[in-house]
Amino acid sequence: MLVWERPEPPERPVPAPLSRDRIVRAAIRLADADGLDAVSLRKVAAALGVGPMRLYGYITSKEELLDLMVDAAHAEIRPAGDGRRDVLRSLAEGIRHAVHEHEWLADLLGGRPQLGPHALATAEAVMAALDGVDVDAAMPVVAAVNAYAIGAVRREIAERRAERATGMDEKRWQAALGPYLQRTFATGRLPALATVVRDAAHLDADQTFRMGLDFLLDGIEARIAG
Repeated sequence: MLVWERPEPPERPVPAPLSRDRIVRAAIRLADADGLDAVSLRKVAAALGVGPMRLYGYITSKEELLDLMVDAAHAEIRPAGDGRRDVLRSLAEGIRHAVHEHEWLADLLGGRPQLGPHALATAEAVMAALDGVDVDAAMPVVAAVNAYAIGAVRREIAERRAERATGMDEKRWQAALGPYLQRTFATGRLPALATVVRDAAHLDADQTFRMGLDFLLDGIEARIAG
């Protein structure tokens, strides 16, 4: 029986009452503070002031705990809006916001579909907004939006982690590499790239995400309408 369906053990008169929700919230606090490496059944139990064996009445492995953490994060993704475009945009922006709030989530999204109750509720809201779209197209549409949002936010998180590791923010990194690019472009071997780097507007992460999402949604609408 999957962890979401398995009943919790009966309450006992103990000094520190437990529930799956309390366990998951403690694990998320640890991950938010110090990343996934800070999450283990032993560390979660210590944070709750109980022995590790007490947790096994509620979860059987770290993998189950991670599944529950991801599903809890899906509770923060609430696709909404008038019409499918608004809902798809809301889905993408919700994923991005959740990952920015929980950096560790970037490492757990994008594999097999999440089947916890919150993830399924998110999927239901999106599919309901796609009512009228050919049933064979609905899943590829959602997969494309998910792939865009996850890929974009992973890049942002990678930049955030690189900044922490090197002590250089994006502007300082660009300044350090600027002379090299100028020398490379001066050779004339990369004229198209040189033009874009020199002349194009340099958008911030929010602008880049929204423009890319607009391109994707425009393409989806054109394909569905066609």
